[in-house]
Amino acid sequence: MEAPRSISLPYEFDGASVGAIAHLYRGEVYRSTIWRTRLDNTTNWAVVTLGIALSITFSSREASPLPLLLAGILCVVFLIFEARRYRYFNVWRARARWMENNFYAPMLDRDHMTPAAGWREVLARDYREPHHHITFARAIGRRLRRNYIWILGIQTIAYYGKIAIDPTPVTSSSELVERASLGPIPGELVLLGGVVFSGGWIAFALWTLYRDRAKHGKGPARVAMG
Repeated sequence: MEAPRSISLPYEFDGASVGAIAHLYRGEVYRSTIWRTRLDNTTNWAVVTLGIALSITFSSREASPLPLLLAGILCVVFLIFEARRYRYFNVWRARARWMENNFYAPMLDRDHMTPAAGWREVLARDYREPHHHITFARAIGRRLRRNYIWILGIQTIAYYGKIAIDPTPVTSSSELVERASLGPIPGELVLLGGVVFSGGWIAFALWTLYRDRAKHGKGPARVAMG
């Protein structure tokens, strides 16, 4: 029977150092979990706001579609709040993943995995000089692609559906434009604003996706966090 191999500590860390890193990792996971919950809160606010707007708008045929427009504006505000929180969440998440990739994974599979060059220096510098790992624009893009593009999409479809079917189904494009008018604002301008609003967010989501892939496209050889 083959004798079990002795387990050597990785990277010349002694037992006390490994224990300290384990506690450090637990702390980073805990902080990322707390901030992940805060992200869920703002998403819930956006969903509830849209749900209330849908209930009011479709409560009767004569109800105004204006609550849906206001809900879209509020959802954008919640998106901005969530992006700010995501930048903090990403700090703790990136540190935890950095330790998983460069400390724990090579420890478990020493024969096939090696840590990134200088990973300890990168992590130590991040503790000495903490900073956000992604820009505010990329944070907005990530939350937009994950959640808010669907929320805003439902809001847009519901708005155009409301003016198309209530109080009676439209029979011409001119009637649709007339229903879209808001007080002194002509319907053409309102509809154009909706197209620009929706198209702008779709373009922004694609642009930030390109930026994310440009940064992380070189694979595991990169040492940047975030």
